[in-house]
Amino acid sequence: MSDSVAGYPYETRLNVLYPPLAVIDEKVLSDGCEYRWFNQTLCQVNGSVVRVAIIEGEYHWHRHENDDEFFYVVEGKLLIDLEDRVVELAPRQGFVVPKNTLHHTRAPQRTVMLMVENAGIIPTGD
Repeated sequence: MSDSVAGYPYETRLNVLYPPLAVIDEKVLSDGCEYRWFNQTLCQVNGSVVRVAIIEGEYHWHRHENDDEFFYVVEGKLLIDLEDRVVELAPRQGFVVPKNTLHHTRAPQRTVMLMVENAGIIPTGD
């Protein structure tokens, strides 16, 4: 898996797929996705990146010590387990997980979401 994060059963592509001034068509990318857990960096905006994820199933518990993480559901349903509660996101809803917050994301059905995070963030956690 080049441009992937090794050691986890997720297809994670950290390369920036679209340069500035390019039209980004998330639907074409997500409709053609054959992975159960896929993450692709779409573009870079200043010091942050926008990533699309097409997921079904569970991600491992992790935290990002120095970075906040924003999740926005396009289709499906995302559950974000925190130590004290579960946040449920439906389409067109978003949520920020603050830095250094232990969290666990899961999707009981195929879910497409966008994430905004620091360009240097390690998706699998620090």
